[in-house]
Amino acid sequence: METIDKDHGDLKNPYQKPPSDDAVSGAVTLFVVSAVQFLTPFMLSAVGVALPSIGREFSASAVQLGLVETVYILAFSLFLLPAGRMGDIYGRKRIFIIGILVFTLGTVLLSQAFTIESFIVFRFFQGSGGAMISGTSVAILSSVFPPAGRGRAMGIIVGSVYLGLSAGPVLSGFIVTHLGWRWIFYLGVIVEILALSLTLLKLKGEWAEARGERFDFTGTLLYCISLFCLIYGTLNQKHGGISPLLMGTGTAGLLGFLVFEYRSPSPILDVNLIIHNRVFALSNLATLINYAASFGISFFFSLYLQVVRGFSPQAAGMVLIVQPVFQTVLSPIFGRLADRFSPPGLATLGMALCALGLAVASRVNDMTPMPVIVGMLGLMGVGFGVFSSPNMITVMGSVSPRHYGSASSLVATMRTLGMLCCMTIITVIFNHFMGDRPVSPETRPAFLASMHLSMVIFSSLCVVGILFSIGRLKPASPKDDAPG
Repeated sequence: METIDKDHGDLKNPYQKPPSDDAVSGAVTLFVVSAVQFLTPFMLSAVGVALPSIGREFSASAVQLGLVETVYILAFSLFLLPAGRMGDIYGRKRIFIIGILVFTLGTVLLSQAFTIESFIVFRFFQGSGGAMISGTSVAILSSVFPPAGRGRAMGIIVGSVYLGLSAGPVLSGFIVTHLGWRWIFYLGVIVEILALSLTLLKLKGEWAEARGERFDFTGTLLYCISLFCLIYGTLNQKHGGISPLLMGTGTAGLLGFLVFEYRSPSPILDVNLIIHNRVFALSNLATLINYAASFGISFFFSLYLQVVRGFSPQAAGMVLIVQPVFQTVLSPIFGRLADRFSPPGLATLGMALCALGLAVASRVNDMTPMPVIVGMLGLMGVGFGVFSSPNMITVMGSVSPRHYGSASSLVATMRTLGMLCCMTIITVIFNHFMGDRPVSPETRPAFLASMHLSMVIFSSLCVVGILFSIGRLKPASPKDDAPG
C-alpha cells in the first residue's frame, strides 16, 4: 500500500528504502548523476570531432561515419522508454548501475575497435547503456530531492549535459591532436569507473514505486521494432521503394503501440497519463518541438563558419562554444529560480528567446558581421538555459513518484526524437536544394538557401511550441494529474 509524505505530498512505497543520511546521499547522487549526464553528451560531441581521424584509420566511407553518430542516437531512442519503466518496477538504482556497466563496457570496446563495422556495433552498445542511464537518472534525483530543492539539483545536471556538449569539441580536439582518438575512450572509462564505484559504495536505498507490476514485453517489442523501421526508413530515403514501406510500417506500428498501451494494465508508456495530465502532455510536446527547432543550429553554423566564412575547425569551434557555455552557466541559475517562480512560465520565456534567435539566424548571409552571429548563438544559449531546467522540473512535478521513471524516460525520448525530426527536415531540404552535391565553396548559394529555409521553418516551429507551453500556465485541475 502506498503512503503519503505530508511534508512533500509525494507518494511513497514500502519497498523504498530511505537513505541513511539524506545530505550525504543527496550530494553523492547529485555528483554521480552529473558525472554520467556529462559523459553521455560528451561522447556524442567528442566523437563527432574525432570522426575524420577514425575514418582515416579504418578507411571508412562517409555513410559509415554517419552511422557512427546515428546508431548512438538510435540506441537512445529505442531503449529510453523501456529502461524508465524497468526502473519503476525493478529498481531505478539497479537499472542505473546496469546502464553504467553497459556504457563503460561499450567505451572499453570502442577503445579497442579494429574495423569501422566493429566501431559502429560497439557505438550502438554504448548508446544502449546511455539510454539506461538517462532513463533513470532524473527519476533517481527526483526521488532523493524533495520538491523544494529539486530545481537547484535539476539545474546542475542540465548544466552538466551542456557542459559535456561544450567540452566535447574542445577536449576532443586536444586529445586527438596530441594523444590519438582512442584516448577519448581511455579517459572516459576512468570517469565511468569512478561514477560506478561511488554508486555502489555511497548511493544508499532503492526506488521502485511500481514494484510488483508486470513489465510489458509485448509493448516494448512493438515499440522498438516500429520505431526502428520509422527511423531507418527516414534516414535512408535514397534507397528507393523500401524506405516509404518501412516508414509506413513504422508509423502504423507506433499507432498500434499507442492503442495497445492504452489497453495494457502495466504499460511502458502510460497513455492515460498523457491523455488526462494536461501539464505532462504539453510539457513533452514543448520538449519535442523545442529540440526539433533548435538542434540544427550547431550543425548548420559549423558548416557555415568553415565553408562560407573560411574558418579553421578550431576557430569555428571557439565560436560555436558560445551557445553551450551560456547553457551551462544559466541552467543551474534558472533551476534555482524555478524553486521560487513558475517553472512553466520560465520555460515559455526560454522558448520565446530561442524563437527570436532562430529568426535572427534565418537572416544570416555570407556578409553578416561576426558580432551578430556570436550574439545569435549567445541568445540561443540563453534561451535553452532558461527553458531546459524549468521544463524538466515541470515534467517531474506533474506526476506522482510511481511515474518518475516513465516520465524522465519519456521526456528524454522527446528530446531524442526532436533531434531526429530536425535532421530529417534538414535532409529533405538539402535534397531539394543541393541533391548529391557536397557542401563546398562552389555550392555556397544552395547551402545558404537551405539554411535560410530551415531556420524559417525552425523559428515557426518554436512559435508553435510557445503556444503549447503557454497552455501549461493555466492552473491545474484535479483531473490533470489523474493516475494512469
